[in-house]
Amino acid sequence: MAGIIKPLNSIYDQFRRLPGVGNKSALRLAYHIIDMPEEDVRRLAETLLQAKKDVRFCQECFNLTDHDVCEICADAKRDHSTICVVEQPRDAMAMERSHGYAGVYHVLRGCLSPLDGIGPEDIRVKELLLRLEKTQVQEIILATNSNVEGEATAAYLAQLLRPYPVIVSRIARGLPMGGDLEYADEITLAKALENRTRIAE
Repeated sequence: MAGIIKPLNSIYDQFRRLPGVGNKSALRLAYHIIDMPEEDVRRLAETLLQAKKDVRFCQECFNLTDHDVCEICADAKRDHSTICVVEQPRDAMAMERSHGYAGVYHVLRGCLSPLDGIGPEDIRVKELLLRLEKTQVQEIILATNSNVEGEATAAYLAQLLRPYPVIVSRIARGLPMGGDLEYADEITLAKALENRTRIAE
């Protein structure tokens, strides 16, 4: 950015790469970092590096965890016969905030987007089918986002799951078209989950 010294500009450029951080916010954060005590900056950097090192994908559902299996999958009190399929870990966290779901999750780590070259082999579809073969699943709730890619992913999965002896449902349209789960409020999510509809076989 013109007008600021190179070291400050380097910090600014890094913050600007983060989603949701505009030019003004990136510059404000860069100045804030420079104003922080050196020990605080070191602690921040170490925390980021440690989190990057420790966080991994759950071997069961592919949510984020710091163990081999996440707390939700390891919880015997959860209903393991119901799997809620979401696109990203932040979507699972949003569903948890609704306090209206007691099952487990399957995180696809993306959605179908032919224009971006993302097909079924690029998301965790195969792993979902493997879970169905080795566990007693009664219902799959498709909770992908209400946008073109999310709807296409839900339709693809519904078709793929037809041969399996499971109920396949879609969360209700309490979510606005084009809206992402992570930005929905808790009541809307709870109602969408409660009023989910079974997908016709």
